[in-house]
Amino acid sequence: MKAAKNTIAETVREETTSDRLFRHLFGACNILRGPINQDEYKSYVTPILFFKRLSDVYDEETAKALEESGGDKEYAAFPENHRFIVPNGCHWNDVRERGENVGKAIADAMSGIERANPETLSSVFSGFDDAVWTDKNKLSDERLKDLIEHISMLKVGNENYSADVMGDAYEFLIKKFADLSKKNAGEFYTPRTIVKLLVTLLAPKAGETVYDPACGTGGMLIEAIRHMNDDKKTYGRVYGQEKNLANSAIARMNLFLHGARDFHISQGDTLRSPNFLRGGQLMTFDCVIANPPFSLEAWGEKQFSGDVYGRNIWGTPPDGNADFAWLQHMVKSMDAKNGRLAVVLPQGVLFRGGKEGEIRKKMIESDKLEYVITLVGGVFYSSGVSACVLVLNNNKPAARAGKVCLVDASKIYTAQRAQNTMTEENISDVYKLCAGYKDAADRVKVVTIEDLRAKNHTLSVSAYIQKAAKEAVSPAAVRADFAAALETAAAAETRLSELLSKGGYANA
Repeated sequence: MKAAKNTIAETVREETTSDRLFRHLFGACNILRGPINQDEYKSYVTPILFFKRLSDVYDEETAKALEESGGDKEYAAFPENHRFIVPNGCHWNDVRERGENVGKAIADAMSGIERANPETLSSVFSGFDDAVWTDKNKLSDERLKDLIEHISMLKVGNENYSADVMGDAYEFLIKKFADLSKKNAGEFYTPRTIVKLLVTLLAPKAGETVYDPACGTGGMLIEAIRHMNDDKKTYGRVYGQEKNLANSAIARMNLFLHGARDFHISQGDTLRSPNFLRGGQLMTFDCVIANPPFSLEAWGEKQFSGDVYGRNIWGTPPDGNADFAWLQHMVKSMDAKNGRLAVVLPQGVLFRGGKEGEIRKKMIESDKLEYVITLVGGVFYSSGVSACVLVLNNNKPAARAGKVCLVDASKIYTAQRAQNTMTEENISDVYKLCAGYKDAADRVKVVTIEDLRAKNHTLSVSAYIQKAAKEAVSPAAVRADFAAALETAAAAETRLSELLSKGGYANA
């Protein structure tokens, strides 16, 4: 990522280059097709791409050190000259030269690189425990050599592709894996435009800390860094935890490939065992952002009811639904003075009763809630559930005290064959509605806490937003429109028949 903003021409050129790079990288999947199920592509293509990237960057660093030292090979091998160490026998070229037992060579090289970089690359390759490189019944030496040669056709070092180009191509790859996946796609990919909406609402500033407790493959954190123009003040101030081992490995690769530095990605179950602690208490952050798993079951209600970190500030949700557990974890993780959060949750959190209704009531009465935004259904992978965005702020502007901005964005989307999407333009429209923080017919209603109390603390947007009056159409006008439409259809059918006959495609 670059600190300076690209010109339009540079942006178009980089997008084109990213697309070409993506298409070549995704071509590796065609080599794996057959013995490898499409749900497993990411477990093979992702680590082998990262392996190649590490080797190419290591070669660039070696060449630079040789030039600086007048050809001193011993100096060029010093760890100080390299961001990551690639031990002897573990380079891409070492694997490429193997004629047999290629899968074992790949696995050994990846393992060797992990051991040589314990603080930065631990589990980054071994996290893909469903990738079995050494099973020749699944991947023959010939197929693996074809894969190696396909990837070898491109150098993917820093001098070949900028972090922007490389990172964008990798994002395309992750999205494609989500398109192909038949299960759990939503766990590792959130549509990029929705990520951008959340980050724009939070508006992280260089020097602030950012935390995603369900970081998946790291998209939220990457967009936050991008929003801050990859300022050096972001180094060491970006944090994420992810339960799935492979996804946490992809998150680290994703951040590395985007050019991020000195970030903290931890693997583990956030609700049961949060990893970012200080003095036995949860660390707090300026910006907390997440798209956690919707309505997670068996998440640890009993433990949470007596939570040692005090995260059950408004109560303990039922064990069949962790939505408000995630929200309360995030609230507890906000900096007391400047903390704000943005989270994607199913719309059920806006109106469900019982324990969740009590938690919602206390959340509203805390006056931390700043926005509720409802989205169209079908924009998230593997979920037909309609979602919403909640934004909370420990330092709401005085003019917004005691108020909540409700935004109905359910009709702001672009319909596509496979699923609904939200384009950059759609997201810009939603953000403008939020930024105005004022009533807009059919779209926005700014309510007071008293208004919410009067409706039993429901946050169902449709209960508050005023619909614009529609002009009544008389039955006679409806009948006339219908008759006109029939005449138009009949005329079109007649014209089609004439054209078909004239062209010899039908009998006159």
